[in-house]
Amino acid sequence: MIPHGFIQELLSRVDIVDVVGRHVELKKAGINHKGLCPFHGEKSPSFIVSPTRQTYHCFGCGVHGDAIRFLTELHGMSFVEAVQDLAQQVGLVVPEDERSAAEQAAAAEQRQRQRTLSDVLERAAQHYRQHLKNSQRAIAYLKGRGLSGEIAHRFGLGYAPDGWHGLASAFAHYDDPLLVESGLVILQGEAGEEQRRYDRFRDRIMFPIRNVKGETIAFGGRVLDKGEPKYLNSPETPVFVKGRELYGLYEARSGLRDKGYALVTEGYMDVVALAQLGFPNAVATLGTACTADHVHKLLRFTEQVVFSFDGDAAGRRAAGRALEAALPHATDTRSFRFLFLPAEHDPDSYVRAFGPEAFEGQVRDAVPLSRQLLEHAAADCDLNTAEGRARMLAQAKPLWLALPEGALKSQLLGELARAGGLPVDELARLWQDGSGRPRHSAASPGPGDAPESRAPERPAFRRGGRFGRDASASSILKTASGRRQPPKRPEDRVLQMLFGQPAWWLDLPAHEQDLLHALPAPHGPLVAWLERDLAEHGPRAWAVLREVLAQDPGFDDLSRAIADGDADPGATPEDLRRALDVLVERELAREMQTLLAEAAQHPDLLSRYRELDRQWREVKLRLSQAATSS
Repeated sequence: MIPHGFIQELLSRVDIVDVVGRHVELKKAGINHKGLCPFHGEKSPSFIVSPTRQTYHCFGCGVHGDAIRFLTELHGMSFVEAVQDLAQQVGLVVPEDERSAAEQAAAAEQRQRQRTLSDVLERAAQHYRQHLKNSQRAIAYLKGRGLSGEIAHRFGLGYAPDGWHGLASAFAHYDDPLLVESGLVILQGEAGEEQRRYDRFRDRIMFPIRNVKGETIAFGGRVLDKGEPKYLNSPETPVFVKGRELYGLYEARSGLRDKGYALVTEGYMDVVALAQLGFPNAVATLGTACTADHVHKLLRFTEQVVFSFDGDAAGRRAAGRALEAALPHATDTRSFRFLFLPAEHDPDSYVRAFGPEAFEGQVRDAVPLSRQLLEHAAADCDLNTAEGRARMLAQAKPLWLALPEGALKSQLLGELARAGGLPVDELARLWQDGSGRPRHSAASPGPGDAPESRAPERPAFRRGGRFGRDASASSILKTASGRRQPPKRPEDRVLQMLFGQPAWWLDLPAHEQDLLHALPAPHGPLVAWLERDLAEHGPRAWAVLREVLAQDPGFDDLSRAIADGDADPGATPEDLRRALDVLVERELAREMQTLLAEAAQHPDLLSRYRELDRQWREVKLRLSQAATSS
């Protein structure tokens, strides 16, 4: 049995446009791609592939699904064969979940232990926040750094007092092993009278490190005066791995959306100060180099990342490690840039000295990934000599090979060839893989290669296999022609559009989000589930959400059918607006009726009634205009 977690990871890595594009000629059609359906004969294209949902849908015969389903239906593969085929394409090894009942129980116990550790760390965070309120010295330090009480509250800043056993006042049992396991207390010496316990953090400003769900998983502490180390992090624990977490990501979620890019800095204080100065999209690595996991996590929230480093030698080395982490993710639609400030400035000091607009200018002028790759490869190379150019190409090769296939990779091959003094074809021949085919042109047949075989055209959609007889309940919503009907109830339509395009939830005003949360089951619980998934993972394609939702025992088949994110593949934000307006109009009418009944005894409610009536008329007008234009 293949673990469901692996299926989710696989569907998040493959690009369905690439998978389908190997068998169907696709053309860009707005945000989607369109072509002739391979499952039934047609002359006009009605087959839509959605890169945002990572699904396909034919408006002619009604077929729809994800990348795995496409291969099972087109080639008659089994589910396992399709998974193995896709996994090979993206370099994953298919695992098998052969754990015994005891092993599964141990895994569940480990998850519970992680939750317990987070509870302990959150109690410590409350302890540190309370001590900050009572420490004028710590408050004066933060004010001296230009931080306000509001920003300190937003990031949950605290203060660890100067004492060996300060946490003893926060926990009833200072000898609780969880305090050691969570990294809050250091245990020294052998068991017995010689064994000592003492607080890890003493006389430091405390920065709680939160995961994307907002749970406290670790701390960073900064000395107030002189002392070493200047910054002290929690050790790695079952809930905290430095190479996977970014400081400030939880607080930066809305800032990433508003600014449109992530700014990766090197310290806690940079993140907090920048948030106060108008850059709430900053995050920081935790005393370690930027990793591929860091980049992957950021790309859940934005397609643009700017790395900020000092201009000294250490900063250049750090930029090199960030470059290597970013390269595998540098598709043609993503942007990675590298910002090098003057040696005497970090982002915080630069904004204070020159203002937010000047810093935004620095961000706009940051070095793009392509130029950074060239400069990194050419470091310490004399390009005026054959030896220097050869060394540059040798250093560039592993960087270039790490790039995903696409226009960026092809263009960089040309630039590297020119800098190295070689014809492009000659460099491509040198940088070929074991098959003898240049890596950058793997899709193009070489001399002697047989043309890629295409699957024979299938005259009709095959109903067997994993996705035929096991069709979801939503497939019942069809007309006699086989086309899918839009859901009849507005709350159904809203749910299906939000599950198909989760990022749209982030654009809804708070009162409409509250309205959807208040819907009766199963709609309200589905809304809460989607919001939690967004908070933890960022917007994910429907193909991934479907797999995760299928494993949630809290929802039955009918609920999952309502949440079918592929039920309305042509939906637009305007469609969502109309469906929401129907719900808003209904709720406003209900509130007005209630107020009218109470106004006889409470005349002061009439002003509220008039305000609701104004809002109701605005919504009714929008609905009327939408009906006229459709």
